[in-house]
Amino acid sequence: MTATTRMLLSHNCSLPDGQVSSLSRADFANVFIAGLKTHSDIQCSLIENPHWVLEVLFDGQQKSPTDIAKLCAQSLGSKRLAEPDKKIASHTVMLLGGLKTTPASGTSPTSLQTGEWGVDVVETVSPDQFLAGLNWDTVTASKPPEQIFKVTHIVE
Repeated sequence: MTATTRMLLSHNCSLPDGQVSSLSRADFANVFIAGLKTHSDIQCSLIENPHWVLEVLFDGQQKSPTDIAKLCAQSLGSKRLAEPDKKIASHTVMLLGGLKTTPASGTSPTSLQTGEWGVDVVETVSPDQFLAGLNWDTVTASKPPEQIFKVTHIVE
């Protein structure tokens, strides 16, 4: 019996305009749908939700949420490196994840549910500044380490 783990991804691109191609919700989802298709144990799909863009389903006994986040970071990094009109020399892709431990805020099937992972996929040239703006260290200090992760991938 497999233990399916659900992760929802959102996108936060804080790179200067024109440095990389703009990604629509569908484009963003397709980065991971295509990038992770070789992993038969991972399913990715575009979802309709005001905040979340992509649903990732995987066997939580085979891969950890951090493993999945690393694969996602590599997929987005590879996509950005392959862009012919990329004007930025280097930037950072971060995946900031947290386990939902409070009741769901909505009844929609695309809402983040208790026990699922919400992940913000961030593209930035200033990761430390971005994290400081979120107050990341303070926000995460009270959480058990198994309920949060930060994956960083430098694209250059």
